[in-house]
Amino acid sequence: MQRIRLRYTKRGRLRFTSHRDFQRAFERALRRAEVPMAYSAGFTPHPKVSYANAAPTGTGSEAEYLEIQLAEHRDPEKLRELLDESLPAGLDVIDAVEAHTSGLADRLQASVWELRLDGVETEVAGHAVEAFLAAEEVLVERRTKNGMRTFDSRAAVAQLEASDREGDRPDGKACAILRLVVRHVTPAVRPDDVLSGLRATADLAPPVPAAVTRLAQGLLDEETGAVTDPLAPDRDAATAAPPRPPG
Repeated sequence: MQRIRLRYTKRGRLRFTSHRDFQRAFERALRRAEVPMAYSAGFTPHPKVSYANAAPTGTGSEAEYLEIQLAEHRDPEKLRELLDESLPAGLDVIDAVEAHTSGLADRLQASVWELRLDGVETEVAGHAVEAFLAAEEVLVERRTKNGMRTFDSRAAVAQLEASDREGDRPDGKACAILRLVVRHVTPAVRPDDVLSGLRATADLAPPVPAAVTRLAQGLLDEETGAVTDPLAPDRDAATAAPPRPPG
């Protein structure tokens, strides 16, 4: 049995794909690509696929991860190409490694998010960020399956900064870009919770909904705020391992 770890994206209109929709699309892609999947036991066997920390519906992502178990060995890169061809554009498989280590989910400690705030001046966003970071606690409310819940949106934030990209606004309109590094905690703090916190601490209210994209997730360096590639340990282990015998 072989385990393959994949990184995939949710781009463009496919950011509105729910996690359940993606699961269905991915299982169809497995069949279309004729991947030799390992199956669970029992009355209703299903392919062994493990999903890790999926992004909320409506957000884009460049860094979603999952792991599949195969009944036969395959070359990870060739498998990636087959699956990528079998998925709709926007759901793109961009990386694949053979699993040589345990604990992929444990390495997903934090995420880097980009929040595009059309109609917001960078200076205004910067002042809001300063107020948010200066607060010891920023309580926000979110509706969950168990009703409304209040929690601290500040404690999970490792980094938050505002910038301005001239090339992103050819019409000359204001557009602030927030870069957010948030720890994966329980309850989870999402980008919209941080936006709620910015509204609570500095009355920052973008005129249109923010465009949110996850840029990375992985291990967090608390000193620098860097989030490292969670597949790197598998690549390193593969380099150090002896070559697999043919057949």
